[in-house]
Amino acid sequence: MAVGVPEEDVYAAADAVLARGERPTVERVRLELGRGSPARVGALLDQWWDRLAQRLRGETRLPALPSEVSEAFVAVWRHAVGLAQAIAEQTLEQQRQLLAQERLQLAQAEDQARREVAGARQQVNAAESARRAVETRLTDLERLLEERQAQIDDLHAQREALQQGQALAAQQIQQMQATLDTARRQAEEARLAQEAYVRGVEERAHREVDRAREESKARAAELKEARLQLADFQQRQASILVQLTEAQQQAVIAQGQATQAREERLQRAMEAEHAQTALQARLSQAQEALEAARREAAVQHARADTLQAQFSQLSERLARRKPASPRSGG
Repeated sequence: MAVGVPEEDVYAAADAVLARGERPTVERVRLELGRGSPARVGALLDQWWDRLAQRLRGETRLPALPSEVSEAFVAVWRHAVGLAQAIAEQTLEQQRQLLAQERLQLAQAEDQARREVAGARQQVNAAESARRAVETRLTDLERLLEERQAQIDDLHAQREALQQGQALAAQQIQQMQATLDTARRQAEEARLAQEAYVRGVEERAHREVDRAREESKARAAELKEARLQLADFQQRQASILVQLTEAQQQAVIAQGQATQAREERLQRAMEAEHAQTALQARLSQAQEALEAARREAAVQHARADTLQAQFSQLSERLARRKPASPRSGG
């Protein structure tokens, strides 16, 4: 532990202050020294005052003088020393009180400084904690911002994919609509052709039946059966047309759903794709039914051709029989 300023330096500084006619105090001695802590200088200054009294009491030797003068001088000197000692003791007591006050003020100042330092340290710690909290919060916000940006990018990608899927679905729906229109026209043309053909067949059949009514009863039954089959075919054809109409309506509904799906996510697009697949399956079924109806119409056409051939043969037979009747009657 450091000793501090030497006591001889403090005593010399106090003597120098006293020699100037000033009362030695802690601040004056420290100013004279240019260094030293108040506590060290104050303690050594107390010792200096004690030694000053001893020094004053010890200064009783005088030079050789006449006895009367010496005695008088000694008496005066002792009286002066007593007064000086009393004054010194009084001054020393005052100085001690001042020193005690200074020490108390110094202790209070040190205590206040310690409290201020402690408060400052607390403030620094609080500021450091706040800074760390702010940095942590900033890091969390930056990470959250990155996550939100990634989600936004993903949503943009999903929206672009959905838009592409919607465009493809709209194109496929248009193609399906065109296919449905074509199938409907073909079905209508087939129906008209079938009706025209059936009307021609019926007209020819009626003419043949009028000429050969007796021999055409069995053929009439077959013609009735053909008509029933034709009616069944027409019913199936009408059912096919109804299915085509329903498929067209479903295509319109699917198109509306595809339009509404522009504001929905990928799941809606998947549902639209499933609906489109089901609609394509329905369309395939309708096309297969139409093809089956066409095959059935071809069969009916062949049957009608057979009936026509049979009617032709019957007409020839009737024509051959008519000239023979007058000869048999004669």
